[in-house]
Amino acid sequence: MDIPANVTQALIQLLGADQVLTASSDRLAYGYDNSREQALPGLVVFPRSHEEITAIVQCCYRDKIPLVARGRGTGTTGATVPVSGGIVLSTERMARILEISPDDRLMVVQPGVTNQAVQDAAAAHGFFWPPDPTSATVCTVGGNLAYNSAGPRAVKYGTPRENTLGLRAVSGTGEEIRTGTRTTKGVVGYDLTRLLIGSEGTLAIITEATLKLTPLPETKRTLQAIYADIDSATQAVSRIMAQPVVPCALEFIDGAAIDMIRAVSTAKLPERAGALLMIEVDGPTSAMVEMVDAVSQAATTKGLLSLKTANTAAEIQALWATRKSLSPALRNVAPKKINEDVVVPVSKIPALLSGLEALARQHEVTIVNFGHAGNGNIHVNLLVDPDNPRQLASAEACLDAVFSLVLGLGGTLSGEHGIGLVKREFVAREIAPPTLRLMQDIQQVFDPHNILNPEKLFPRTPAP
Repeated sequence: MDIPANVTQALIQLLGADQVLTASSDRLAYGYDNSREQALPGLVVFPRSHEEITAIVQCCYRDKIPLVARGRGTGTTGATVPVSGGIVLSTERMARILEISPDDRLMVVQPGVTNQAVQDAAAAHGFFWPPDPTSATVCTVGGNLAYNSAGPRAVKYGTPRENTLGLRAVSGTGEEIRTGTRTTKGVVGYDLTRLLIGSEGTLAIITEATLKLTPLPETKRTLQAIYADIDSATQAVSRIMAQPVVPCALEFIDGAAIDMIRAVSTAKLPERAGALLMIEVDGPTSAMVEMVDAVSQAATTKGLLSLKTANTAAEIQALWATRKSLSPALRNVAPKKINEDVVVPVSKIPALLSGLEALARQHEVTIVNFGHAGNGNIHVNLLVDPDNPRQLASAEACLDAVFSLVLGLGGTLSGEHGIGLVKREFVAREIAPPTLRLMQDIQQVFDPHNILNPEKLFPRTPAP
């Protein structure tokens, strides 16, 4: 929709001309994310404070103008694409760390602070914030909270929901709301903090977040286990997760991914490698030998081909080089690949992977799998060219079957990428109509005019 001239002038007066983009050439860069979706916003604004966001939302509420909050656009589901036009509110200039309290193990930040900036600031006091998405150097805390994006460390330390104490936000009516506490315990009222996290900006716009910090471990060890087949690797995952030493990362790569890595890197991998696990263990130095030994024993299954442990920084870098070679390899082969992040119970990983192999053959689509095996979060990559109509049709049919497979195994459609635009029509398969209606009713309470990130998260057709 077009933005009324009086609204544009009011926002320029409120924020300053340098905080509002009106030219279409300037607005274009804020109309897409890391998906293939794109739409041109009518206006882009850059607030610097909670008060400015409140005034922007009140303006949009009054005139029923769609408003999409955005961090750095690293999401993969089109969740920040302004398909209804309206205004994109970029939080990239709200990048201040407002408070660090080591004694209370917390940090208060604005939503535009990058994940890496949080880690650096926390580390200076001997702490870290557990969520660590792959894009940590550029993604923002606001985006992490919007998607509940976690990364490898979630297997031991949890997601943003478990590591956020409270929020300050603005609802769709322009009212300030505060959720949670500054303490690790508190049961007064409903848990609105966890409700807002993962809501993709459809309930309120987060303006401040109180993060729960965790002390840095004394030391860490990295292990690389290579297996002859997927079954041996997934059996090892179950064994590792069933013993007391919980790894801080347990990453999985399948045989197709290993073949790609071998083609683009100098990593020495056995020719018969069918799967690979990257395992990290952290904790006190005095117990590390015993912890690594326990995990190594659990990782030792019949199909184990090699098990390496890195102790120095150079050795750790050499082991992780294998995993880090994968993303460039995938981009070279299929720059517009379809990447889904499904989750199944750990015990169902073998059934998921064997099912994916069958679907790849049936639909003649190359599928490469990797991800966070410790909590069953597998990234399913369909290597297709969406500009090729035949390949796209095959991929869409295959993806439909992938989601049916995942749900049939008791899984969920997304672990950390979110729903956005690209998955919303599948949501009704996972969530029953009464529950879906309740969620939509809750959304109406927070945002009665449906201005906050409209046409996202829920299917177009209302639940019956």
